[in-house]
Amino acid sequence: MSKPAVVKPRKWYHAPPWLRPFSSWALYALLRMWATIIECFPVDANLFTARCIGRIWWTISPPHRRKTVLHLARAYRGQYPRSELLRIGRESFEHWTQVFLVELVMCPRLLNRWSWSKYVELRDLGPALIELLRGGAVMITPHFGNFELLGFTLCRLGVPLTAVMRPLDNERLNDWLVRTRAASGLRLLYKQGATEEAESIVTSGTPLCFIADQDAGPKGYFVRFFNRPASTYKSIALLAIRHRTPVICGYAARTRKGFHYRFAVERVIRPEEWESRDDAPLWLTQEFSTAMENSIRKFPEQYLWVHRRWKNQPKKRMANSELRIAN
Repeated sequence: MSKPAVVKPRKWYHAPPWLRPFSSWALYALLRMWATIIECFPVDANLFTARCIGRIWWTISPPHRRKTVLHLARAYRGQYPRSELLRIGRESFEHWTQVFLVELVMCPRLLNRWSWSKYVELRDLGPALIELLRGGAVMITPHFGNFELLGFTLCRLGVPLTAVMRPLDNERLNDWLVRTRAASGLRLLYKQGATEEAESIVTSGTPLCFIADQDAGPKGYFVRFFNRPASTYKSIALLAIRHRTPVICGYAARTRKGFHYRFAVERVIRPEEWESRDDAPLWLTQEFSTAMENSIRKFPEQYLWVHRRWKNQPKKRMANSELRIAN
């Protein structure tokens, strides 16, 4: 007897087709209303409200909470007791509600070429700036700290950047995001079909930015990330190698409560480091993945642990051939 087909339950947030135009408008209007309201209050007061919302999210969402604690437990493998994993997970929820509900909305008003130093501290950026002045670079960061703030501030300081992004499902919110970022000089390039344009951007010497800890599916490079295989896009390493472009691994991390961040460079990977290697693309992918992990370990509460970084795992027959990790 054949097994019955498995029907996946419909997710609660998937609106029926006839309702989607209305729900899209409603969500857009709600968020624009939220943006208008919080502009009436100081940023620190808004961040306090967002932290409270994050704690509520942690409390009322058992699936997200379980997923976060599971990822933390697998990443740290007994290094912390469960109580510490719960604390890190809860603070991660609080951090990201501050980022998405307040900081992304208020950045365009708060940050300009005169006020940025009130909120942002620069740390050890010399090696990265040298590479940028020589003719651009591939810049990467994980879902950590405030990756939007990183690109936004550098553009305010006069560094032209292009960031690769996946467009939001809500077209109106997506257009709003693109407009506000373009006003600061940050250009957004949609991931799908971006290969040719990415090549021309790197060739022109303009820095190209990636969120580099996204799951790339079964065809990506499997490298070690927090002691587990993680599928990573091949295009980042291949692009850098093809154009002999250095890879800059940096981050923006919150240093204390409120809107206060530190920009730092974890690693600059230069072409001469991979040119003599037979497995240069895989080696480079592992190197920048390790750099991202080292950044996250400094402030684990600011990583998006609910993110499905380890969604795809290598097949057993591929494990030995793909996971050739450079020591």
